[in-house]
Amino acid sequence: MDKNQATGLILFAAVILIYSFFFASGPEIPVEETQTPVQTESATQEPQPAMQSQVLAESDSLVSAEKIAKYGVVATLTSGEENQVTLENDLIQVAISTKGAIVDEVNLKEFKNWKEEPLLLLDAESSTMDFSIESRMGNISLNELYYTSEASTEQDEEGITTHILTLSAATESGKISHIFKLKDGTYEVNKSFKIERFNGFFTGDNIQLAWSDLVKAQEKDLAESRRKSQVNYYLSSGSYENLGVGDDLEQEQVAEPVKWIGFSQRFFTAGIIAEDSFQNVSLAQSTPQDSSIVRSMEASLSIPLKDGSANYTYYFGPDNYKTLKKVTEGFEKNVDMGYFFVSWVNKYIIVNLFAFLEKYFSNYGVIIILIVLIIKLALSPLTYKSYIGMAKMRVIKPEIDELKEKYGDDQTKMQQEQMKLFGQLGVSPISGCLPMVLQMPFLFAMFFFFPNAIQLRQESFLWASDLSTYDTFINLPFTIPFYGSHVSLFTLLMTVSQLIYTHFNNQLTTAQGPMKNLGYIMPVMFMFILNSYPAGLSFYYFVSNMVTFGQQALIKLFVDDDKIRAKVEESKAKNVNKKKSKFQQKLEEAMKAADANRKK
Repeated sequence: MDKNQATGLILFAAVILIYSFFFASGPEIPVEETQTPVQTESATQEPQPAMQSQVLAESDSLVSAEKIAKYGVVATLTSGEENQVTLENDLIQVAISTKGAIVDEVNLKEFKNWKEEPLLLLDAESSTMDFSIESRMGNISLNELYYTSEASTEQDEEGITTHILTLSAATESGKISHIFKLKDGTYEVNKSFKIERFNGFFTGDNIQLAWSDLVKAQEKDLAESRRKSQVNYYLSSGSYENLGVGDDLEQEQVAEPVKWIGFSQRFFTAGIIAEDSFQNVSLAQSTPQDSSIVRSMEASLSIPLKDGSANYTYYFGPDNYKTLKKVTEGFEKNVDMGYFFVSWVNKYIIVNLFAFLEKYFSNYGVIIILIVLIIKLALSPLTYKSYIGMAKMRVIKPEIDELKEKYGDDQTKMQQEQMKLFGQLGVSPISGCLPMVLQMPFLFAMFFFFPNAIQLRQESFLWASDLSTYDTFINLPFTIPFYGSHVSLFTLLMTVSQLIYTHFNNQLTTAQGPMKNLGYIMPVMFMFILNSYPAGLSFYYFVSNMVTFGQQALIKLFVDDDKIRAKVEESKAKNVNKKKSKFQQKLEEAMKAADANRKK
């Protein structure tokens, strides 16, 4: 080996030695099998804060292999400490759990239950909301994740404060957020759900919600509460539906998209409202044996996700018609205003009249009296026409009796001559009945308004401690079928006044036989029906009867039978040569045809 070769060999060995000492990596340390497999993120992602990385590293060591296999990259979020955080405005207080970001409890601050305790519309014992979403690991329950909370407020241009509660959970792979917003003066809680990153981990395009609620009895009268409690829902197509008020198990799979669902009890509703619509909706309700529970209600639905986000709204509040109407389309239908032919009276007249009088009067017994007076005054022209019509029939009774004696055996001829007489005298047989029929929508509208009027809830008047339920004047030691074990004094007064009115009215009409006696039977029947209905309803009918007495007495002062008879004679003189109207001619032809068919 010459000098050059030796020098080259030494330099080569030196290079290898220096490289090995300064640049070569140390021996590989084998990865432990229990280490959490974290998904690799791109270099463009923002690094997590040092403190959060340290917490995650400590949490990783506590996560079991079982949780990793079940929850994957969100396994570290399944460990933590559960607390309750509060979202509150001037009307409601909502408690939300940091585990699952679930609404645990809703306290309606303006109201008390019948035991004078805080009115909890929902609580953790009776209500459950289970949220889940599909992922690469299968169906993951969002209820098992723990979140950190942050409260804040903001004000709009009108100075209205919005209370904001943000619950978030994050790993190096991504972040999940639940944002609750509650404005002052409302019962609506706006909810936003958002998934950030977690690239490809969550595979579902919707969140599944299973909501069940054992509706607690907030009112003393359990039977009436059950009659007014049901699952309501509104289709995106604009149709209102419900499961009814039967005690048997009711289930329904809704084929169409749904806009909102309401767990509606007598005076309050807990509802969920879609930003667009809910899909795959399944509903159920039943009546348990437990007397502390009004209804068992369940709803299963899919909340669509758009770019990892979903928005919807909760309503937790009273069934006040004007309040519900502002929430969303059709939501006011959680208050039963009656059938279509009477609901217009409640929606457009009684609700607004009640709201107007509430501004000036705090006693609801006085408000009911004023409503009766206003309605009776507005309908007084019809009352007047009804009285005059019945009086005309009464004064021509001698002529009708003569026709009965002359044509008693020939009903067709009798009816023809009777119609001829009515035409000559200018009297219509329906003139007394038609105005009464036109007043019927107002009479029946109250039958729906008062049992659902939350304004009367726990309001006292005279001996009635609560106008929204029956007034107990006497407790009976036994139960009378279809009546009950108590005596409602307002219902009794209503019945007596109706019987007196019927007796007085029969003196003004020509009614005879069964029709005359029917007027006495109906008030007794209503005494049985209304004995367990709200005292406010019976009081309204009682005051209405008394005002009607006064109206008829006043009319009688200015209109007596002699004046009516004079008008009838005047009409008779004018109509001596009057030709029959086309209506009369057709009516007579129809009578003759009917008589001919009967004789065949």
